[in-house]
Amino acid sequence: MEKTTNQNQIKPRRTFAIISHPDAGKTTLTEKLLFFGGAIRLAGTVKGRKAAKYATSDWMQIEKERGISVTSSAMQFSYNGIHINILDTPGHEDFSEDTYRTLMAADSAVMLIDLVKGVEAQTIKLFKVCRMRGIPIFTFINKLDRFGKDPLDVLQEIEDVLGINTVPLNWPVGMGKDFSAIYDRRHQCLELYRDGERKRIEAGERGLEDPALKDCLEPALYDKLREDLELLDIAGDPFDEEMIQEGMLSPVFFGSALSSIGVQTFLEQFLEMAPEPRPQKSSVGYIQPTDPQFSGFIFKIQANMNPAHRDRIAFMRVCSGRFERGMAANHVRSGKKIKLPQPQQFLAQERDILEEAYPGDVVGLFDPGIFRIGDTLSEEGTFEFEKLPQFAPEYFAKIINLDFSKYKQFQKGIKQLTEEGTVQVFRTFMDGPEELIVGVVGKLQFEVLEYRLENEYGTRIQLHHLLHHMARWVRSDKLVDPANLRGLRNLCVKDQDDQMVVLLEDEYYLDRLKDKYPEITFHTSSND
Repeated sequence: MEKTTNQNQIKPRRTFAIISHPDAGKTTLTEKLLFFGGAIRLAGTVKGRKAAKYATSDWMQIEKERGISVTSSAMQFSYNGIHINILDTPGHEDFSEDTYRTLMAADSAVMLIDLVKGVEAQTIKLFKVCRMRGIPIFTFINKLDRFGKDPLDVLQEIEDVLGINTVPLNWPVGMGKDFSAIYDRRHQCLELYRDGERKRIEAGERGLEDPALKDCLEPALYDKLREDLELLDIAGDPFDEEMIQEGMLSPVFFGSALSSIGVQTFLEQFLEMAPEPRPQKSSVGYIQPTDPQFSGFIFKIQANMNPAHRDRIAFMRVCSGRFERGMAANHVRSGKKIKLPQPQQFLAQERDILEEAYPGDVVGLFDPGIFRIGDTLSEEGTFEFEKLPQFAPEYFAKIINLDFSKYKQFQKGIKQLTEEGTVQVFRTFMDGPEELIVGVVGKLQFEVLEYRLENEYGTRIQLHHLLHHMARWVRSDKLVDPANLRGLRNLCVKDQDDQMVVLLEDEYYLDRLKDKYPEITFHTSSND
């Protein structure tokens, strides 16, 4: 039977990532979206670490113990006929590389901002990645149940710091303990939240002057709402669907994820405006979701999601065609045709066998050790999707296995965690026995490395931290003598692909090498 891509299967799919600074409430918002979508019956919280219920997206043991997200999660559920793929990303800057890669698999992003703190550093970094990709960015301003900045000031801060125009689609009534309602500007109605229920009151022809609406609010809150809305009508940006889709205008919603105020309204309106699966850039041009042949790329690899089985899962974004359980596809990097049995869909750590998937869907593939982050899979052809970003480590440490009887477990753990992107591994190759060096983008990754090697692979390590803070991949048309690159402040090593890399303390020593060896170029990534 000839394969066709069913437009009716593509149109209702939405794949988005949630980005924020740590502690802005991202995990809580994710939980509430899952709750309103019927995917879970009880929303967890990252605050109650002693409770039996943890946040669904924080499935790794260290996440439960520390109350932070250290790895991306993929979750699927349906709401009002829309098939949703949520990519929940770590907020902590030490795990930003995982977040950047995950954003490559998203068609849009939800930017979560804390009303109390406003636009924070990690939000700025992640926003820039979304902006470079040109994907629509939707903003949810959280924690209205606390006293924070004036909503108008937060909008101005978003525009000044991030350089994107905003259009508020709802507006808060009150703040802190007085926050119990939002005004829906698109549908001209007031949403009251009392006793855990949402009640909608239509404004009618008289708008805000409608007595039914005025009687619901205290006079001071009503006057403030009317004053703010009049100002927005005069000075605010108009709603423009095209600018939203181009990532030039961000729709803004207000609410409280913890109190559930405004969350369901946000979900419903977001799903109306969020884009369908988008074309993906490749070596042969853009691959359209409607292309009949299946294709996809690996954006994440996770070992030991099920500790009992010590399995390893590769997360694939479907880009075109129809994926079917058990189908064969070209593994472009190796040039081999491989079978893809037992594909899975996820609710964080929980999973079900998947029979088929369509563009936008995230599929978990069993990985016997053949996949790498960025790999392309295609039913036909040998094109490759755009390379996923890789970042130069900024912290380095020599790693020593403390239990030689666990040498095989140690080697397996290092190999798998490197392929996941948890760390980058380098090896010395000059003067004396080979030593293993791990590099990370953020210091907290060292802690995760130690924890996972001990708890998932049963091996203990010791780290000797180095003074180097830069890694540069060496490129030249001529043969490079590594002895020329090393020195008291430089260390010459090789990466997992046997490429030469020089580790340096700072830019001063890099500039000296550039001046001395102009025929050599130094790159921040092995992908360059």
